[in-house]
Amino acid sequence: MEANATAGEPAILRINASDVVEAFGKGLRDFQAAPLYGLAFGALYAAGGLAVVMSATALGMSYFAYPLAAGFALIGPFVAAGLYEVSRRRERGEIPSAKEIWDRLRSRGEIGWMALVTVFVFIMWMYQARFLMALFLGLNASFGSLQQFITIVLTTSEGLLFLLVGNIIGAALSLILFSLTAVSFPLLLDRDDIDFVTAMITSVRAVVMNPGPMVGWALVIIVLLVVSVMPFFLGLLVTLPVLGHTTWHLYRRVVAPGTAAGPAAG
Repeated sequence: MEANATAGEPAILRINASDVVEAFGKGLRDFQAAPLYGLAFGALYAAGGLAVVMSATALGMSYFAYPLAAGFALIGPFVAAGLYEVSRRRERGEIPSAKEIWDRLRSRGEIGWMALVTVFVFIMWMYQARFLMALFLGLNASFGSLQQFITIVLTTSEGLLFLLVGNIIGAALSLILFSLTAVSFPLLLDRDDIDFVTAMITSVRAVVMNPGPMVGWALVIIVLLVVSVMPFFLGLLVTLPVLGHTTWHLYRRVVAPGTAAGPAAG
């Protein structure tokens, strides 16, 4: 695989679709080897999604369920950070422990900054959804129920335009965040010499240098998350860990090895 390096930044390797498939296979095996960690993080993510949607419903904003559920997927890379650490330790022949995983995450303050980036994009997602509702459906748009909202969106020209523009903008925001986080979280866990800005730049370079495989992987993530969210977020119990472990192995294929992290702080 051909490498491309920028001064002071990790070298990026060229990959193809087969690398994504192989990474997915390894991710699936990691989940099978350490299912409790995967199920725990998946349950945490699913519970968070349910809590967000139920809160909106309790506040009489059930029509926000769709953008909330879709936007919640944006913070998945941060939630899956512990899964990257599980894969990292298994790769090194170590038996992961909850304490060591937590210690490693806590010792890398740069991950907190990356988390702020993902939350910021999620907030921007929600603001644009509300703005588009006001723009296309009325400044004081209010709906009695989610069913009423869906009916208006799917049966009126204003609603269809809202849906079209909203999905286009949402796709753009998702692509931006994917480019920033595709390999940044695993990179920060793996290397102590990398800051979060360098990690984001490296992640964008990885996507730009491998647009086909990386964008294809992004589409796979979207499809799997959408399917997983449908049954009350329950599908995330399996989907999140498999996607998380796969992300680690894809990082290994697209970013050239550098200075690896030492033992986790005790």
